[in-house]
Formats: sequence, structure tokens, C-alpha cells
Amino acid sequence: MSHRVVAVSILALSFALAACSQEPGAANGPGETTPEQATAPTPVYAAPTEQPVDPFTYANYRQIRVRHLDLNLDVLFDEKVLDGVAVLDLDYVDSDATVLVLDANDLDIKSVEANANGEWSAAPFTLGPDDPIKGSALEIELPDMAARVRITYRTSSEAEGLQWLAPEQTAGKEHPFLFSQFQPLYARTMAPLQDTPAVRITYSAKLKTPPELIAVMSAAQDPDATRDGDYSFDMPQPIPAYLLALAVGDFGFKAINDHIGVYAEDYILDASAAEFEDTPKMEEAINALYGPYKWGRFDMIVLPPSFPFGGMENPRLTFLTPTLIAGDKSLTNVVAHELAHSWSGNLVTNSNWRDAWLNEGFTSYVENRVMETLYGEGRAVMERSLDLASLKRTVAEAERPELTALKMPADLAHPDDAFSQVSYAGGMFFLKFLEARFGRDAFDPFLRGYFDHFAFKSVTTEDFLNYFENNLWANNPDAVTKEEIDAWVYEPGIPDTIEAPTSDAFAKVSAQENLWLAGEILAADLKTDAWSTHEWLHFLNALPDGMMVEQFADLDGAYDLSNSQNAEIAFAWYMKAIAAGYEPAMAPLDSFLMSVGRGKFIYRLYAALVEHDRRDWAAEVFARARPGYHPIAQRRIEEIFAKAD
Repeated sequence: MSHRVVAVSILALSFALAACSQEPGAANGPGETTPEQATAPTPVYAAPTEQPVDPFTYANYRQIRVRHLDLNLDVLFDEKVLDGVAVLDLDYVDSDATVLVLDANDLDIKSVEANANGEWSAAPFTLGPDDPIKGSALEIELPDMAARVRITYRTSSEAEGLQWLAPEQTAGKEHPFLFSQFQPLYARTMAPLQDTPAVRITYSAKLKTPPELIAVMSAAQDPDATRDGDYSFDMPQPIPAYLLALAVGDFGFKAINDHIGVYAEDYILDASAAEFEDTPKMEEAINALYGPYKWGRFDMIVLPPSFPFGGMENPRLTFLTPTLIAGDKSLTNVVAHELAHSWSGNLVTNSNWRDAWLNEGFTSYVENRVMETLYGEGRAVMERSLDLASLKRTVAEAERPELTALKMPADLAHPDDAFSQVSYAGGMFFLKFLEARFGRDAFDPFLRGYFDHFAFKSVTTEDFLNYFENNLWANNPDAVTKEEIDAWVYEPGIPDTIEAPTSDAFAKVSAQENLWLAGEILAADLKTDAWSTHEWLHFLNALPDGMMVEQFADLDGAYDLSNSQNAEIAFAWYMKAIAAGYEPAMAPLDSFLMSVGRGKFIYRLYAALVEHDRRDWAAEVFARARPGYHPIAQRRIEEIFAKAD
């Protein structure tokens, strides 16, 4: 239905803020209207009058909000625990509230105190039953309007958000390593807090470590700090709890410019700095499009191979997998992605995980724009083409149709389910659709305005749609229809308005591939010298089912694909080799699974092994590899085996 869009009622926006000062809204208070507002028709996409409650938190943040967290942590490698004291500063949304409810997961709570009228006193508390996903509710009885609480506690050696590596699991082999991964709901395994993206906090911290190790956090820090076992950090910008992060180990630092640098173990430090040397150009590109970087420094740390993600956008300190170090900058789109999160995700955050596309889809869109600016339209198109193929596979394999719409269902079983290519690529293609319909000259300023308007706030899909309607669609009401928007946001599957990226480079690769498949040329005759990683991935992903073992041997003999040092290429090859039963790839695959912990690769590889009658082989490899995997990865792989039983 095509229609003319009218200005949105500011009154609706005013009530959206009534629930909490940190959630989006307008300047007018509840009940304050102008004559224009009183007669304005109801908008198509009204801002929510009340933000939805995050189902994955126990926190009573609609009554009391934590506004600042002060941490004091002793890092005890021998016991694989943190001894902690957390001091939480409170704001009362409901002045009658007398109980503070926090999230805790496998925390040993030693004592709780509350501060009212400047004096500390013991506060009664209860720790509720353990839920396998949410952990436990920590309920604290507060004296009248207590301003702060202080909790002394110890983490579990099995905390899912922390990985403790023995010296032999690191490259240097001399010192242990600790790093965190708190997205989406694992910060509660490190400290008792309101572990929901709906709540933003500032934080400060002190870490005590063995003196020979360096500690870093997602906060302001000194990259030239002396190794003395005593480190202090401060994060003045409010962030959701999942963006808390820490790493402790034997690593060095190398500057890229005056506010960007990289931490890494010595074996990979120089290579990492060289691989990521274009990061300042990425920042310049995003600054030009969407406004200045607001976080001070942008440093990166390359973690051990067990890190289960490509990257994690912890502000001021992005975590990265070593599988990105390809030597040719071909995988640095992940760096662009994590940097882009400094605007989409970190600056403007989804208020609950049903709206994860607001974090990941926007970031994937910005990432692709950066790739286009730095490396040309051809590379950006190749990456979108690969993303579209991945999105189609994700939609085809989805266990529930509801998981293929951008807005995740209300009965989402686990936040992890929201982090699929639907949120990433699907969200990116939705924004590409809007860009195409409204034109970049209008869409770029709109997106910059969105980031500015909601900076340091947590928002819903409906907040975005309301802002879109009032600030872009109203200016060109015939550009799209409500039916088209709803098809993208609320309906399952892939809308028929999606872009079909056409890559000239991929067309040339396909032409050669067809000649080889037809037997007209040998694998060694393929003109691959100038192929990028993306072209190799297109070639490998397009290999047909039912290919003969002799054809695999021809390719492997010409290009040694079974032993590729490029993790993306190796993964694509192993997926095909598993399905075809190509035995020469199995020993290298064993080594790959033993040395790489990135979930993007290992989850699908284990699933493919189970699917293609190699369950026993996969289980034996997993038994050996498991101690080196992150707890999150261990759980995900165990679920793969359990589903097959």
C-alpha cells in the first residue's frame, strides 16, 4: 500500500522515555502536548510507549538501575577464579523500591553490604535457583534509598564467560592466559550486575595479576603500562554489561597511529600490526559518513586461537581471532566490522536480543561501505555476494521460520539464536534496500542522524522504524510501502526486494570453474594467480555435490588446499571434502580442529562430520580438542552431538 506519511506524534515519543531515562524518547514530558501534536494522526510505526522487558535477565531495572560499577579483582590462575569486590551505584526509578535484583551465574557470594546515609551495613540477600541459561537471581534487601551496594564474591573455575589457558596452550608456552567473552549474557559469570543491554553503566576497575603479566580491559588504559601486577582502568562512557571485557597474559603492544594499536603475543605481533595497518583509514571513512569516533582509543588484541569469534567489539579494545592474519589483508573486513560497532551496537545498542539486527545488521552495512571506500566497489560486491549465499543457506537450514525474520520471536530460546546471518547479512541487505530506494544522498545523513539521536542509548526495532518514518520516509513517502518494510522486518524468509549482487570477478571465476568441471582443462590450468580469498571462496562454495574424488585430488594436487594456511579457504575446502568423503583432507582437518577454536568454522565442521557418518571420528577429535576450546564452543559442539543422538 503506497501512502503519504505524516509527521509522527512527538507525544508518543515522550511516553517512550517515561519508563527510564536511559531509553529513547523526546524532550517533552508525559502529558505535554502542542496543538499540532494533539491533532496529529497516529504514525504507522509508533515508538513503543514502554520498552519491553528483557526475558534473559532477572534484574529489576525498571525499579532500580545500576549506573556505575567499580570492580576490584584478584586474578588467581592456580585456581582459575577471580576474587572480586563489586561496588554498584544505584538510581531509583521507583522511589518505593526496597529490593535490588541482579544477575549472577555460578558466583559464590561471600557478603553483601549496602550504603545508606554514608554508612556501610550488612544487607540480607538470597541467591535463587540456577537456570541453565540465565543463572541465578541475586536479591538484595536495601535500607531506605541505599545509594550503593558492595558485594564480595568469587567466580567459578567453570565460568562460561572466562577462559583460562595453561602456559602450554599459548604460543609462548611460559605463562598462562585469561580472556573473557561476555556477549550475550555471560558478564554475570564475572560479576553480579544487571546483565542486559537495556541497562548502560560506566565502570572503573583494578586488577591484581602475577607481576610478569599484562592486564587490559575494554576501558581507558595505558598501552605503555609497566608490568607490576597492579592495573587500573576507567570507562567514562556508559556501556551495556556485555561490553565489559578483560584479558591477562604475556603479550606486547605495537602502535599503528597515535590512538590505534594492537596487542598480541610476540609470535604474531608484527604480523598483526601489518595486517591491520589500514585501520586508521577505516576510521576516517566511517567518520566521514557517520560522525566522529566517540571512544578515545581504538586498540585491538589478537587472542589465542581458542577465541570463539572472529571479533568482539569491546569498546576501546576489540578482541580478534588470529585466523584473520592471512598476510594479504583479505580478511580485514572483520576489523572494519568491529570498528563499525563503535557506532552501531556500542553507541546505539539493541535493548534486548530480539532486536540483535540493530547491532549486527547496521554494523555489517557500515562494514561493507568501508570496504567499498578503501578497496573499491568490486570487493564490496564480492563480499555481499558471499553474504547473500550464506544468508540463503541460513534461511534454508533454520529450525523455525520465525528465526528468519529480522525481529526475533518473543519466545527466543537463547540469545545465541539471534546471532545468525539473518541478523548480520539480512540486516545489512535491508539497509541496502533502503539505501537503493531513498538514495545515498538522503540515506547517509539519515543514518548519521540516527546514530547521533540515539547515542549512548538502548533501542528497539520499533524505535528505529519510528525514527525512520519521521526522518526519512516522510520526506519521500512513495519510495517504499509498509508491506515492503514489514516483509523485511517482521515476516520470515528472504524478501523478493533483496539485492542480487553481481560480481564481474566471480563471473570470470565461474567461467573457469565450468571449464574445469567439464574436463576441458586441468586444475593446474586455472588462472588463479590474481585470485583473492573471496574468489577462492566463490570457487569452492560453487563446487557441485557428487564431484568425483579424482577431481578433489586434481585440485588438491595443484593448490594444496587441504593444507591451506588461510582459515577461510581451508574451512570451505573441508566442508566440501567431508561431504565427498575425500580422505586425504581428514588428517589436515584433524589438525585444523585441534588448533582453531573459531565457532564460525568448527560448529559447521562438526555438524558436517556428524551428518556424513563420521560421528565417531568427530567425537574422538573433539575429546582431544575440547580442553582447548572456549566454554561457549564446548557447549555448542556438545549440543551438535546431542541432537544427533
